[in-house]
Amino acid sequence: MRKAHYVPVGVVIVLLLVAALGWLGVALGSLPTWMTALVDTLSILTAIFLGIFIEAMPYLLLGTLASALVEVFFKREELMALFPRQPLAGALAGSLMGLFFPVCECGVVPFTRRLFQKGLPVPMGVSFLLAAPVLNPIVIASTLAAFGAGVVFWGRMGLTLVIAVSTGLIFALYPRREALLRPLPLVQAGWKVEAENTTDAPPLPPTSSTLTAKLQRMLVIAGEEFFEMGRYLILGALLASLLQTLLPQSAMLGLGQGALLSVLVLIALAVLLSVCSTVDAFIALSFAGSFTTGSVLAFLVFGAMVDIKSTMMFLRVFDKRTVVYLILLPLMMTIVATVALNTFTGL
Repeated sequence: MRKAHYVPVGVVIVLLLVAALGWLGVALGSLPTWMTALVDTLSILTAIFLGIFIEAMPYLLLGTLASALVEVFFKREELMALFPRQPLAGALAGSLMGLFFPVCECGVVPFTRRLFQKGLPVPMGVSFLLAAPVLNPIVIASTLAAFGAGVVFWGRMGLTLVIAVSTGLIFALYPRREALLRPLPLVQAGWKVEAENTTDAPPLPPTSSTLTAKLQRMLVIAGEEFFEMGRYLILGALLASLLQTLLPQSAMLGLGQGALLSVLVLIALAVLLSVCSTVDAFIALSFAGSFTTGSVLAFLVFGAMVDIKSTMMFLRVFDKRTVVYLILLPLMMTIVATVALNTFTGL
């Protein structure tokens, strides 16, 4: 596999080694005060990083397996026949695809790229990318368990659907599907390698119609894609943990009131925490007593669509202008909707 895969892994290993050596020094009582404080900071950073990474990694693996399954077992023509061609129908269908493919904001990125390569229409793909982390059975159940069938639950589902469909329709103005994606130097039967490292890439199993050969090929593709996207997950988790360590949450939690300010604070906190959408409802529940309803809703809606780790993966898959639109359009719609909820309902 490519050497670039191991760069962020090396950073993590160094971080863990430094923390371990520091803990040993503290245990032996041989470190000065400033070094002890540094070790404590590294311990917090390491714990936060591992929490984010371990939480997100299974869903990234699920997404890459689903991506490889689509590549190996489905022909482009078969999928094209299933996709709605009308933009509104495609955006609505894409928003509801998460009910059948329950992936979070990490796993949905490689899966959506594969579907785009298989001919998925732009409105359908963008709507799926934004809605799937919320409109899937796991997140629906967790949100219902945390908040019950009330304003927050229905608001999260409804606002996510509206934002995903609206953004998908705006992206329908893109002239070509390929304009969304970063170019890949070499694509061979769904297998991606960098042009300068083609000699280092492991060979694909032969394209055979037997089930065993197809499963083997699926696992090879999934493994390569997992390592490709995993490095961006590691970088995103590392950046999120650094920000959480250097910028304590207590600095934000005193700003829970105000129709606009509370929304902006919890949106910033959602991006900063980078919590997986499968468990974010229970974290949001802890804010319900001190923050406005609209701000809690903004945390649950925008945080599931965009956070630090998903942004890093967006940058690997989409061109920079596309990433800006994928962030700004949901952000503006979330702010307008939730501030209006705070202002006109008083919740």
